[in-house]
Amino acid sequence: MSNSQSSKITRRQMFQRSLGLAAAGAWGANAGAADAGPAVKKGRIKQSIVHWCYETGGGKWDIEQMWQIAKQLGVTSVELVDAKHYPVLKKHGLTNAIAQINMNPDPPFMFGFNNPDQWPRVIKATEVAIDDCAAYGFPSVICFTGYSAKNPHNPKSPRISLEQGAKNCVAGLKKIVGYAEKKNVTLCLEMLNTRATDHPMKGHPGYQGDHSDYCFDIIRKVASPRLKLLFDLYHVQIMDGDIIRRIRQNKELIGHVHVAGVPGRGELDAKQEVNFPACMEALLEVGYTGYVGQEFIPTRDALQGLREAITLCDV
Repeated sequence: MSNSQSSKITRRQMFQRSLGLAAAGAWGANAGAADAGPAVKKGRIKQSIVHWCYETGGGKWDIEQMWQIAKQLGVTSVELVDAKHYPVLKKHGLTNAIAQINMNPDPPFMFGFNNPDQWPRVIKATEVAIDDCAAYGFPSVICFTGYSAKNPHNPKSPRISLEQGAKNCVAGLKKIVGYAEKKNVTLCLEMLNTRATDHPMKGHPGYQGDHSDYCFDIIRKVASPRLKLLFDLYHVQIMDGDIIRRIRQNKELIGHVHVAGVPGRGELDAKQEVNFPACMEALLEVGYTGYVGQEFIPTRDALQGLREAITLCDV
């Protein structure tokens, strides 16, 4: 959609049809706030921008553009950035709310703690990320179960069972979580959906940790204050739903949050099915003090869509 007034009216009308007049009024206020100034007004929810969404798509922003946009919108974090950019973030008073691990040439979520054959590689990459975060005062590092196939590159590869994968994750994470404790950095295990198949970053068929209860159980068995869940509302809604109840039931185990529109991983607009303001209120209700990362893939004007999403979550 364009930035024209007619496109804003269309969004408002769509929202009225789907959620009713009262909700539509709130949406109109949020969309109207997209013109100028910081998007963050209340600041009760700490928000972050996930760099890859806007680096590879959307506005194709490099790190220099990214930090400037973050400051413009009143956001205090740009996350999942390459460690080489940490000095830039620090220079401009920004944090990296959650750090990526470098598993090149493979995606970081493909090989994880469910596969003991990969532990040396995964643990080393995680240690490096922990050290980098500790040096810059950044709070968290992402981690993954990995795919159920022992070799995800081979469709005929033997599979790791759910039960064995969970046991392996517990054992593998125990090998590194003590180091995270020592460095005061939190590992955040991400649950990913396996249903969406139309885009390589909208779903991850074959990923083992594709249900929140499965991942929460692993975290409870590791039993460290430095291991929590990356609770991605997009993935949780697709696989499990019942988001607010899950937030309340597992409040002490949520270390980081991501948001994106469902379905499609697009903007947080009238086409999505999750009530994000209610979810943000639930996070505040349980005392969540971590970050909420905007991780949607832009389908229109990237800056306007990002501003609207940040405003919507600024409850």
